[in-house]
Amino acid sequence: MKKIYFTICIAFLVANVFGQTQINRCGYDHYIRQMNEKYPGFKKAVNQSFDYAQNNKPKSSGEIHTIPVVVHVVYNDETQNLHDSVIHNQIAVLNRDFQRLNADSIDLRPEFEPYAGRANIEFKLATVAPDGSFTNGINRVYTDKTHFLELIFGMLPNTESIEDVKYTNRGGVDPWDVDHYMNIWVCNLEDENESPSVLGMATPPAGLPNWPADATPGMIDGVVIHYRSFGGNNPHPLVMGGQTFEVLGRTAVHEVGHYLGLRHIWGDADMSGLNPSCNGDDGIADTPNANTQASFVCNKTKNTCVDDIDGVDLPDMVENYMDYSNEPCQVAFTKGQVEHMVSTLVNFRPGLLEDEVLSIQKDVVNEFVLYPNPANNIVVLKSKQFLNNTISIVDLNGRTVKEVVANGYKTTIDIKDLSNGIYQVITEGIVGSTKLVKY
Repeated sequence: MKKIYFTICIAFLVANVFGQTQINRCGYDHYIRQMNEKYPGFKKAVNQSFDYAQNNKPKSSGEIHTIPVVVHVVYNDETQNLHDSVIHNQIAVLNRDFQRLNADSIDLRPEFEPYAGRANIEFKLATVAPDGSFTNGINRVYTDKTHFLELIFGMLPNTESIEDVKYTNRGGVDPWDVDHYMNIWVCNLEDENESPSVLGMATPPAGLPNWPADATPGMIDGVVIHYRSFGGNNPHPLVMGGQTFEVLGRTAVHEVGHYLGLRHIWGDADMSGLNPSCNGDDGIADTPNANTQASFVCNKTKNTCVDDIDGVDLPDMVENYMDYSNEPCQVAFTKGQVEHMVSTLVNFRPGLLEDEVLSIQKDVVNEFVLYPNPANNIVVLKSKQFLNNTISIVDLNGRTVKEVVANGYKTTIDIKDLSNGIYQVITEGIVGSTKLVKY
């Protein structure tokens, strides 16, 4: 069972024959069938890539692996055009959750503590674009399309319509070099009835060397997220099936887990909940088997399968990022999942880690400087060009705590009301991001 592996994730709502609405976050069983019909051998090739990552894990060196990120905000109206602070918050959430620095990690049950893992992976918005120009890692593109979701038979998502967001000539925007940037597209994935049928989608690496020639995926590499599910400070409510869900930025955590090779913890033995089975397995030794997903609740009494991990039958790990529990419930990856993600990154996405690639730099040459720094009362932002845009000060949780409007080549910023700590100072519309220390 551990050799059955699929890495595509689509979240959607499925109306059943009784007229009720069943909420699921991922429906890639439909996608895998569709892709395997289109590209015979696709399922087998994905299984092979999983086995390769499992059998070729690099030795842990404690090194931090930095992944450069570009976020394409594809919007039809200003509601969908998320503020920079939401993008920065989502990057902060990814870094906290992957490195197990999230404050709610204490909510993990004691029996799972020995298995909780910290991924030495960090995510940074790119500072250099593919053409060598400076960037803030946020690419905003207007589209005439009101949404990127079409349903098949009124309930199953059409993956090709979601793929449109990755093509300029189909209403979206072409990716930056997928070998050297993790591309994230944020767009409207509600259908014409304004039903948020899709929350996210992530692809496995394309064109792997161990894939057969007839199994070339028909998708562009990257992650797609519904704009209402992006960021932990998103101002737009997420309502599904008449219920409002708390958004903490963990749809992206879940989807990036897929992008880095993980499956759902129940092994996708059953998507509907109508035919529960313990025959599925996610291929990771330290995640307990489950016969179905958590259905957006946090039921810590759930123990649907008998399994043996270090001689113990552990309950279902609903706190895992790769289950379908609600976002406040999701607080951890396991050590086995962390090892697999790092192996996938090193073996299948090495271009993201190449030092000579200028998509991210250790010391960014900003278009502005900030002085004095550290500071207690006043700082001055001096720029190389005339500025009249917004300057944002963002805390380590990704929250914008202060905004001022620049007024030329020098802008004085009063920081007396800020708490002591470390912040990022970001200029809107031009390249520039630097650390501010308030004491």
